[in-house]
Amino acid sequence: MSKYRGVLQRAMMLSLLSLIVPGVPAQAPPTRPSSTPYTGDLSIFETPGREDRLQINRVMDLLGIHEGSNVADIGAGSGWFTVRAAARVGATGAVYAEDINPDAIDYIKKRAKKANLTNVHTVLGTPDDPDLPAHSVDAVLMLKAYHEVANTTALLAHLTPALKPGATIGIVDRNGDGTDHGLMPEVVKREMERAGFRQVASYDFTKADGQDYFLIFKQK
Repeated sequence: MSKYRGVLQRAMMLSLLSLIVPGVPAQAPPTRPSSTPYTGDLSIFETPGREDRLQINRVMDLLGIHEGSNVADIGAGSGWFTVRAAARVGATGAVYAEDINPDAIDYIKKRAKKANLTNVHTVLGTPDDPDLPAHSVDAVLMLKAYHEVANTTALLAHLTPALKPGATIGIVDRNGDGTDHGLMPEVVKREMERAGFRQVASYDFTKADGQDYFLIFKQK
């Protein structure tokens, strides 16, 4: 018992020192199993029929995305959702296409330029921070990306200041243990609630395989 008491006391001391002594690192926040972010061929997301399978227009309807909305596509990948959201919000709206992969950012820039989408703004974020402007977005979608975030506490803490009052956060993912490119919805709900969000809706129409789900959250 004395061994574990000593470990606990040392951890508490380091946490206290980090508050008052520069250069002393705080204890890392707890993480859960997660999947390695995808860095392969981005064209894999452009499979025919995906728009219908995911019912992406219905997803945007339920998130309240309309002409003039500002939207964040977190973990944007190839920009598959970005270009569809950009068409929906029009010239008076904006889409922030965020990813931690520089290759994905370059891919989306070229895609937006080719399609003449002047309302798309690319953002190179970090695993813990999407680096969005303060009070900038009405709606957020994480499309098959939430399971790749190991430290959701940090990510959501950095995301919160970017949300406008009443903003919605949509998470489309699939059942899994975190390491298999999926995460159980109850884990997502627990993490979101811990970060100060409440679930306002849950759907399973995004695929007919019984594995995918679509959750919507708002700030408490």
